[in-house]
Amino acid sequence: MANTGSARSIATKAPAPWGLAALLLAASMAAPPAASAAPPAPVPNADPAFPFSREIEVFAKANSAGPPVRDATLFLGSSSIRLWDIAGSFRDIRTVNRGFGGATTPHVLHYYKRLLPPVAPRAIVVYVGENDLAAGAAPETVANDIMALLRRLRRDYPRAAISWLSLKPSPIRWTLRPKMAQVNAMVAARAQRVQVEYLDVGTVLLARDGLPDASLFTRDGLHMNARGYQRWSRLVHAWLDQATPAASSPGAS
Repeated sequence: MANTGSARSIATKAPAPWGLAALLLAASMAAPPAASAAPPAPVPNADPAFPFSREIEVFAKANSAGPPVRDATLFLGSSSIRLWDIAGSFRDIRTVNRGFGGATTPHVLHYYKRLLPPVAPRAIVVYVGENDLAAGAAPETVANDIMALLRRLRRDYPRAAISWLSLKPSPIRWTLRPKMAQVNAMVAARAQRVQVEYLDVGTVLLARDGLPDASLFTRDGLHMNARGYQRWSRLVHAWLDQATPAASSPGAS
């Protein structure tokens, strides 16, 4: 009996030849091939902590592409600026568009120096803060960040006319409207201290029932269409006529 048990023990520990072959085959299939192709290395990003470095490089190239734009109005901010046909909407003045999609106020502050044109602008129009709220920032934080940006612009451009466009109501972000109203109120109260004009560009986007007029927005319910931008352009035109009455025409030296 002892010999039988010992034989069984040995037989259990020593796999049959076909079992060993199966184990080797399974191991070879489970192990990654020695020469398996590794995923391609990502293209080095100049600023991996922020997602917009390549867009910012486009601005840098624009700055060096030709002679600097003098007496320009700088439009600065998020996609509501980027998607605006600035040149077509303001044909009587020189313009520089420095809007990049998805930007929050911290993004603009982070890239601040790289967003600026090489020559001081005559006027500056800012729209930023909406994406901050959508990302979960508190209204007080958003207002503080916006004011930090406006104070920096005022310090760097003491002679420029500067305006901040109020956060706009949009169908897809209507639930953020109360928080937007808080930010608008805080910035409106503080902007005068740094000689920045607060422009209400939200009321013109509302229908008679007080809700966002869907006919002024694209299908995404967030960005404005040409009709919506026409309303913004009229308001900014009126402000520029008042703030910079002697603005040079595009053909002036």
